[in-house]
Amino acid sequence: MAKKILIAEDDGSLSKALKLKLASLGFDVTVAEDGEEAVSRIKRQTFDLLLLDLMMPQLDGFGVLEQMKKMKNRPVVFVNSNLSQAADKDRALKLGADAYLIKSDISLKEIVEKITKALKK
Repeated sequence: MAKKILIAEDDGSLSKALKLKLASLGFDVTVAEDGEEAVSRIKRQTFDLLLLDLMMPQLDGFGVLEQMKKMKNRPVVFVNSNLSQAADKDRALKLGADAYLIKSDISLKEIVEKITKALKK
């Protein structure tokens, strides 16, 4: 059965590129365009991994992480953000993120490699 990935990202071109690449590798990929949609989907469905942007409309990624603390079926969470301050990284990791990726420092290929590696365990 295919591993399920939720991409919470308001940049349509980035989420589309990630979805296409991950789907081509056999992953079942869903996209949420804002934090509220992401939380709603996680409550209704089980995902193996969440790729989470921090700066999104409605509810930001920190808010999503806060709400996920109460959930039983928590996926692995990779934050993928433009926020490169140590304080933002520390806050996300304290809230339960498993990895913190900085968009400007990582290629699409590297993101896909990290996700693939994390889900092969």
